[in-house]
Amino acid sequence: MALTWEDKEVRFDIPYSRMKLINGEKVIDKLDNIEDTKGNSGYRGKFIITNIRILWYSSTSPRINLSIGFGAVLSTSNKIVNSRLRGTTQALQILTASKGTRYEFIFTNLVPGNTRHFTSVMGVHKAYNSSKLYRELKLRGAVVHNKQLKILPLEQVISTVHGVWNLSSDQGSLGTFIVTNVRFVWFADINEGFNISLPFLQIDTISIRDSKFGTALVITSSEISGLYVLGFKVEPEEKLRTLFKELSSFHTVYTTKPIFGVEYNWSSGQVEHKFNNIVDEFEPFDENKNEISNSISNYLADEGHTKDRMPVFNSELGLAVETIKEGYTLQKLWEVIPS
Repeated sequence: MALTWEDKEVRFDIPYSRMKLINGEKVIDKLDNIEDTKGNSGYRGKFIITNIRILWYSSTSPRINLSIGFGAVLSTSNKIVNSRLRGTTQALQILTASKGTRYEFIFTNLVPGNTRHFTSVMGVHKAYNSSKLYRELKLRGAVVHNKQLKILPLEQVISTVHGVWNLSSDQGSLGTFIVTNVRFVWFADINEGFNISLPFLQIDTISIRDSKFGTALVITSSEISGLYVLGFKVEPEEKLRTLFKELSSFHTVYTTKPIFGVEYNWSSGQVEHKFNNIVDEFEPFDENKNEISNSISNYLADEGHTKDRMPVFNSELGLAVETIKEGYTLQKLWEVIPS
C-alpha cells in the first residue's frame, strides 16, 4: 500500500529513493534558505512540505536530510533561537514522537521577514489531523447521522447496499454497506452508532470465503490498523459477488492513486503544479555511501525539561560538562554513525 512509514515516523539521512514522493503525495510548499538550526546550524537547506510529511535536506549535500511525518508531530510553535547565520531570531519549533522517542526540530528561515514556513507547516499539520478518516480505521465513530453517511470533502458515494449482515457476533447484525472512492462504511440498522469505517488505505485483502453463515465477503485490515478480519453476508450470493467485484475494483484504483485527504493551499493554488516534482532536483547519489551528519542525539527532546542539567567534571575531556542524559555515553554523543 502507498502509505507505510512516511506520515508516521521521523527518519534521518534516508536514501535518495526514500526522498522521492510516493503515490498520492503532493508538494504543498517549498522554500530555499531554511536552516536546520538544532542539528545542522550554519548550513542552508531546502524545506519541502507535502501533504503527509516535511522534508529537509542540505543544499550542499542532500545525503544530510530529514523526513518528518505529520503523524509524528505533537506540536508546532514559535521559538526564539540563536542561529549561526541569522543571530537571535524567531524560528519554527516542531516537537515529535517516533517509535517511543521524542525529538525536537528547530527551523529558521534565513530570509529576513519571511515566516511562510510557520504558516505552511501549522496549516498542513491541522489539515492532516482533521482528515484522519481518509487514512485510519474507525470503530463506532460519528460517521453516520440519521442513517446517512457524513460525506468527507473529497469523497463520492459509489454504491449503497441494504440488508448486509455483519458476522462479528454469533447472531450477526443486519445493516447497510456503503462503498465510496476512499473507504467502505457499514452501520447497523437498529443502532447506527454500531459501525465501522475502513479506508482502502488500510485494507490488506478482500476475498470471498465459506463461513458458518455460508458464503461471506471477508475483508482483512492492515497490520498497522490492527489486522481485523471482518465478515459480511449478502443474499442472494450473486449480489455478494457483485459487491466483492466493486470493492476490489475500487481498492485497486485507489492503490494506484490514493487520496490522503490533506488539502491546504497557502496561496492561489498553483503551488502543487509548480513544485510537485521538486524532489527530482536531487542529484542521485550512492545510497550505500555514508555521509557525515550530526548525531541523532542533537534532536532528542527532554520531556518536561525546564533547566540545564548540573555540570560535572569529565576526566576524558578534562572539562566540566553538563551531566550526560541517562542511557547515553560520551562516545555515543560523538559518534557520527551509531555503532
